[in-house]
Amino acid sequence: MTMLPTRSIERHDTDILILGTGGAGMFAALHAQQSAAPGTKITIAVKGLIGKCGCTRMVQGGYNVALGGGDTVERHFMDTIIGGKWLPDQDMAWKLCEQAVVRIRELENEVGCFFDRNADGSLHQKAFAGQTADRTVHKGDLTGIEIINRLMEQVLSKPVEKLQEHRAVGLIPTKDGSSIAGVLFIDMRTGRFRFVRAKAVMMGTGGGPTMYKYHTPSGDKTMDGLAMALRVGLPLRDMEMVQFHPTGLLAGDHTKMTGTVLEEGLRGAGGRLLNGAEQRFMFDYDDLGERATRDVVSRGIYAEMRKNNKSANGGVYISMGHLGPENVRRKFKGMVKRCADSGFDLAAGLVEVVPTAHYFMGGVVVDPDTRTAMEGLYVAGEDAGGAHGSNRLGGNGVANSTVYGGVAGDVMGVDIANMRSLRDPDEGVLATEIDRAQHPLSRPAGNVQQLRNSLQDIMWDDVGVMRTATGMKRAISGVADIKSALLETGVAAENLAFNLTWHDWLNMASLCDVSDVIAKAGLARENSRGAHYREDFPDSGSMESSYFTVARMQDGKVDVAREAVQFTIVRPGETVLPDGEPETLVEAAQ
Repeated sequence: MTMLPTRSIERHDTDILILGTGGAGMFAALHAQQSAAPGTKITIAVKGLIGKCGCTRMVQGGYNVALGGGDTVERHFMDTIIGGKWLPDQDMAWKLCEQAVVRIRELENEVGCFFDRNADGSLHQKAFAGQTADRTVHKGDLTGIEIINRLMEQVLSKPVEKLQEHRAVGLIPTKDGSSIAGVLFIDMRTGRFRFVRAKAVMMGTGGGPTMYKYHTPSGDKTMDGLAMALRVGLPLRDMEMVQFHPTGLLAGDHTKMTGTVLEEGLRGAGGRLLNGAEQRFMFDYDDLGERATRDVVSRGIYAEMRKNNKSANGGVYISMGHLGPENVRRKFKGMVKRCADSGFDLAAGLVEVVPTAHYFMGGVVVDPDTRTAMEGLYVAGEDAGGAHGSNRLGGNGVANSTVYGGVAGDVMGVDIANMRSLRDPDEGVLATEIDRAQHPLSRPAGNVQQLRNSLQDIMWDDVGVMRTATGMKRAISGVADIKSALLETGVAAENLAFNLTWHDWLNMASLCDVSDVIAKAGLARENSRGAHYREDFPDSGSMESSYFTVARMQDGKVDVAREAVQFTIVRPGETVLPDGEPETLVEAAQ
């Protein structure tokens, strides 16, 4: 087929362009409306439909915020730093904890969210693993739906331009590469390309480590944002840090429900993990048992699986019945129903679970105001690295997205006042990105799904819960082979409107690029921190000389360097808590 010249694509201008409509994207749109001068044009673009896609919608557990009862911002901050094994950007972590208090009030009083309450009317907060206070605000076990539904109502009522079913395929810089000019999209409804220029662009396309055999996000979430950032040379930090949620539903290969999270609140409430012999095992691995952090519990489960102490489908069991079936049905209504749909009785029986790739701590290097190294480009939510270090606390994810989405909106609205005009794109980069996206349309059709299955097996086996240099080198080679095969695999080009096989191909291209970086960053970290566990380097290394990895693509090759963590607020061995503060406010697990 004839490749499309850049002059024939649709072109469109705006002032502020926001990619993604999860918590970060929608908060950015609302805050930009408030901070920007009257008449500023704000555009929000999304791969799917507003309010119907994105990872925030899938949040079950809740929202971490220090609201008193002995809990403080300082305590939340220390839990975040210690949970992240001293790798977080401390200024980002502090802003997350401090602004979560502001944002939760905004969610309630301005956005209209209604969270669960205590008898006295105060917000109910539950226990989550790795935290020293009950601080997770929630709406049953369907917190994300409440937040996104209310945000959707607000955004749809505002004069914000909406580009739905628009897939971002390339960040397009200026000729000198120093600034962002705009973003190249495919309008999925027609298959046509559209280039949107903007003074400020915020990327909040979310995570989605779906390159693993077991994963929680839906399959259309494929880390496109990080792949785009990589191609324009932006530095990415902590790329080895893939969080495996310990308890993904394991219902067999025949159902897409496999991998779906059974949230942390189950273990926080006293849920027990049992091996194939129905014996409790987590206290063999950590003194906190099931309430240890996600990385520790995932490794405990994985170790039992490798010892062949497995359940029928190859995982372990979670048991809640000892807490009272009616109590479980009332507290965890959504999960009880989800398990029942897959043939399990969560309230009274045993449910099979397996560690499942859930969240990506790594991302684009940003400052605490969401600015990047490229003028005019801002990044928030799961696309941004730094706030969580090597391990995210359950409940800090949706707080991070909404806090930093709001920050980005505030900052962009002010910054564009000093940006007098739109910037011209590098037409060469624009043409390259169009050619890249059109590549499979001129190749003979092949089996994209088969390649994706192979990638998932490689990443699960060799760059998963436990890693070695041998395995990661094998994965790098395997991913390269899959990418070569993908480049020889085409899709039917007769009709590009909603050509989902074409988008499957583009998804795979993103997954291959990011998988390669995960493995290479993992090789560069020769110790074990948080989510990254090296069996050949099991020691965590010196906390005082902590470093984070920084990956860049130059001339088509990925280079990984190390940079020292800056302890701007607190140093290892120290605390910001006042003298005499108790170590924890949470009752010990039974």
